[in-house]
Amino acid sequence: MQKVKHDVSLGANIRTLRNSCGLTQEQTIAKLQLLGCSLTRGSYAKIEAGIQNISVQELLAMKEVFHAELKDFFRTADEDYG
Repeated sequence: MQKVKHDVSLGANIRTLRNSCGLTQEQTIAKLQLLGCSLTRGSYAKIEAGIQNISVQELLAMKEVFHAELKDFFRTADEDYG
């Protein structure tokens, strides 16, 4: 029997990490801009919605803002964030 692969929803994982930090999108953007990312709230919202791709620089900055590990961004729906 073949195991079914689950797609990673990077945008949803980013939203979950942001919410777990108690940050709004605006607060997140402010912190990212302090780290040198030139994202707008609109662009950030598109990343969370899965409409826009994320750069490595943005991902690493979000890792710092959310105090997360890289693996946290790539969790599948059946994995726990605990």
